[in-house]
Amino acid sequence: MTVSLKTPLGICYITGDKDGISEIRIVDEEREISVDIPGFIIPAVDQLKAYFNGQLQHFDFKLNPKGTPFQKKVWEALNKIPFGETRSYLKLSKELGDVKAIRAVASANGKNPLWIVSP
Repeated sequence: MTVSLKTPLGICYITGDKDGISEIRIVDEEREISVDIPGFIIPAVDQLKAYFNGQLQHFDFKLNPKGTPFQKKVWEALNKIPFGETRSYLKLSKELGDVKAIRAVASANGKNPLWIVSP
């Protein structure tokens, strides 16, 4: 199920099911804002609203991104980076145990479907 939310960046689509949120994306198009929001998406909507209002720095709603096992490993590592800090692809690949995986880490980062939550 996908719901739409108005944000300062544009319309935000939040896709998920009872297993967690699988994608959050911002689009540059007009769309009716969702009013009937399923219970399993409400925590994501509430936390995104708080984030955009400057009241939240850490998300704790259930995540279920779709990707390869390696991509999921990279995305989990991104979630461990404290708010306001950054990591180079090289450092992240070292943290994941394979310095030669720098391009694969960069690629996985670029395909991150939850970039607001796992930046």
